[in-house]
Amino acid sequence: MKIVRVVAAVIKSVNDNGEPIIFATKRGYGDFKGGWEFPGGKIEGSETPEEALMREIMEELETKIVVGKLIDTIEYDYPTFHLSMDCFWSEIISGDLVLNEHEDARWLKKDELSKVDWLPADITLVDKIRKSM
Repeated sequence: MKIVRVVAAVIKSVNDNGEPIIFATKRGYGDFKGGWEFPGGKIEGSETPEEALMREIMEELETKIVVGKLIDTIEYDYPTFHLSMDCFWSEIISGDLVLNEHEDARWLKKDELSKVDWLPADITLVDKIRKSM
């Protein structure tokens, strides 16, 4: 089975009430169009996971992030490939979160994390994130 190595940003911030919030995006293309995910993408060439994540977020969202601590590496078997996804805490340095490749996005509070239809690999991360918020 083909192995696909990707990175995902769990972008955190706080809302106007000072509550922690997490950025989620709705996939706008491909086999998983319409599913919710943490933004990111494939690691290319000799990139480190952190470099790949910074590049992908700039390409997809026109936003510069700082990549923080690794939350987890999710290993998930989809029907046609195995996904290995390094998931990092991230914060915005600059940019406006322009949706170049996604059809929707939301900032979610801790109690709202279950209100979107996460892609199968991403849902495995939601409990860990909830416990850390």
